[in-house]
Amino acid sequence: MTPTDTATAATLPRLHADGPAHHADHLALLESHAIFVLREVAAESERPVLLFSGGKDSAVLLHLAVKAFRPGRFPFPIMHIDTGHNFPEVITYRDARIAELGERLIVASVQDSIDLGRVADPGEGKSRNRLQATTLLDAISEHSFDAAIGGARRDEDKARAKERVLSFRDAFGQWDPKRQRPELWQLYQGRVLPGEHVRAFPLSDWTELDIWQYIAREQIELAPIYFSHRRPVVQRDGMLLALGEWVTPEPGEVVEEARVRFRTVGDATCTGAVRSEATTLREIIVEVATARTSERGATRADDRFSETAMEDRKREGYF
Repeated sequence: MTPTDTATAATLPRLHADGPAHHADHLALLESHAIFVLREVAAESERPVLLFSGGKDSAVLLHLAVKAFRPGRFPFPIMHIDTGHNFPEVITYRDARIAELGERLIVASVQDSIDLGRVADPGEGKSRNRLQATTLLDAISEHSFDAAIGGARRDEDKARAKERVLSFRDAFGQWDPKRQRPELWQLYQGRVLPGEHVRAFPLSDWTELDIWQYIAREQIELAPIYFSHRRPVVQRDGMLLALGEWVTPEPGEVVEEARVRFRTVGDATCTGAVRSEATTLREIIVEVATARTSERGATRADDRFSETAMEDRKREGYF
């Protein structure tokens, strides 16, 4: 959150027909359930890990972990699957947040996977998002993790809408939607066989709007990339890509200095910005409330060009 942003829950737009009380109860219920899931996974698993990228959803997840387990230390380390094609602002935020909490951070590097011959280098300026599956599975195996807690939400993608709060992966890290366990009355059974593991998604039932309203209510600090700012961009594949170390102009592309912000962050080579004047949480919430596309569908090239892209990657072991 930017230092100049003074938005609070009381000053945000009243976007629910039932009024502010309904809004507060809605966020309180989502928070309570997410904390319950975090504690259940920590209690049932022998070696859990929390995934943290520095993005807005993982920032909320980390905030909920603080509420669930502090003043004691987290019962799990924190892990980032690093493509190496990151926005510098996000990595700065990631490191500052971990240092503030004093928790252990494991960085599993896609570049290391490339160097070891585990995956093929897609080439300069190409997305490494798909390669993260191998890096993640290798890290889970190396550290013997039996549960990985992530910040995915069902509203992000059709494939994620099929996923349950506890998503079970076989010994090869693969996801089979037909073999997921029932979760009637929010009762969860997280035990797995040796070699298997479970992915836990405490934010499954949250929407993008819920995330931003909760960030405003809790005054959660975010990387500045989420707020409107000026930066050079190029139009490519129907997206505004920010120029930087991993993205340079191609022949015929026109560089434009634009006011943009990011709705989601990931591999910089395939994550687009949106034109925006929203510099405060209040303005972002109004913007999100009127959006007609999901943040991934609008700004992630690797998700937009195939209806089965996410499901294919999840079967390979992706988040």
